[in-house]
Amino acid sequence: GTLAYLTDTAEVKNEFTVGKVEITLDEADVNPDGTYVTDENSRVTANDYKLMPGKTYIKDPVVHVADDSENSYLFVKMENGIAAIEGEESVVEQMEAKGWVKVNGTENIYVYTRGGTLAVVEAGEDVDVFEEFTILGTVDNETMSEYTGKTITVTAYAIQADGFEEQNAEQIWAAAGFDATE
Repeated sequence: GTLAYLTDTAEVKNEFTVGKVEITLDEADVNPDGTYVTDENSRVTANDYKLMPGKTYIKDPVVHVADDSENSYLFVKMENGIAAIEGEESVVEQMEAKGWVKVNGTENIYVYTRGGTLAVVEAGEDVDVFEEFTILGTVDNETMSEYTGKTITVTAYAIQADGFEEQNAEQIWAAAGFDATE
């Protein structure tokens, strides 16, 4: 005699991908006098300026969240070496008007908010940091010379939004492993 057994098999196969957070930061390409090289659509990652008392200069850093990035919280580190000679509407005042709020317990870290609430920035979104800076008209030559080589440096950070729904900016910043004194 011959024996026959009934059999069956099934398989579930999972394929995993890894999400990513990706941003870029740029600003308008400007001449040393702060005017556009060509137009506001020409973007670069650095500019050089020739500072003059009373002059306003274009500097409009924008954080771009990549189209294929995960939704993120945005932070910027603002290092302003010319803050003491800024004229009306300082860089920080412009940032605050655009929704950037200083993170408690840090020296110069700001988080992006909307309506006073921590903002989740979606893939493909662009966020302005500030638009310009002005040098006080009362700065004399001796004081101006002290600012040779000084910079305004903006560093952008994106931290995935998923997993932080009930946290505040300080907790998110710390959980990402960044130093509060940055």
